[in-house]
Amino acid sequence: MTKQPDTAEDDALWAEITKDIRKMPNSELPPSKPVILPEIRPTVNLAAAYRGEKLDDLKTGNTDDMDGSLAKRFKRCDIPVEATLDLHGFREEEARAAVFNFIQNAYLTGRRCVIIITGKGLSHPEDGDMFTVKGKLKESVPLWLNSRELRPLILSFIHPSAKLGGSGALYIMLRRKR
Repeated sequence: MTKQPDTAEDDALWAEITKDIRKMPNSELPPSKPVILPEIRPTVNLAAAYRGEKLDDLKTGNTDDMDGSLAKRFKRCDIPVEATLDLHGFREEEARAAVFNFIQNAYLTGRRCVIIITGKGLSHPEDGDMFTVKGKLKESVPLWLNSRELRPLILSFIHPSAKLGGSGALYIMLRRKR
C-alpha cells in the first residue's frame, strides 16, 4: 500500500515557496517571432598563427618549414586527410571565397592536413599545345594560398598522388593552432 501525501502540508509548503513569485507584465512577454541574430564568424588571429619574421611565398613541394620526418610523410601523402574541398563547378569568385573559408575553418578547428580539388582544367580544341597549364582554378588556388590572410596558416602544399587527385588537387599541411 502506498501512502497518500498530506495535501495540507504540501499546500502550505508550496505557498511558502511561491510567495515571492509575481506574474510578468505584458510588456515583458517574449516576442512572438523568433529573434534572428547575425551570423558570427570567428576570425583567425594571424599573429598567433605565426610568430616568425616575414614569410616567403610557398611554391608547390617546398617543405623547408617542416621537420624532416614530417616532410617525408607529407611528401609520401601518409598524413590522413581531415577535410576536402571540391571546387568542381565553382566560378572563380565563389571558389576564392570557398578556399578562404575552408582554410580558415580547418585551421580554427585544429585540422592539419586538407585537400583542395581544383580539377585539371578543360582542354580546348584551339589550344595547339597539350603541355600548357589549363584551368583557371588550378592556377589561382596556389596564389590564394600565398595571400596575406592564408599564408601564415599553411606550412606546405604539394600535388598529391594520383589516388588523391594528382595534379588536379593540392594536398595542404596547415600549421598547428596556437
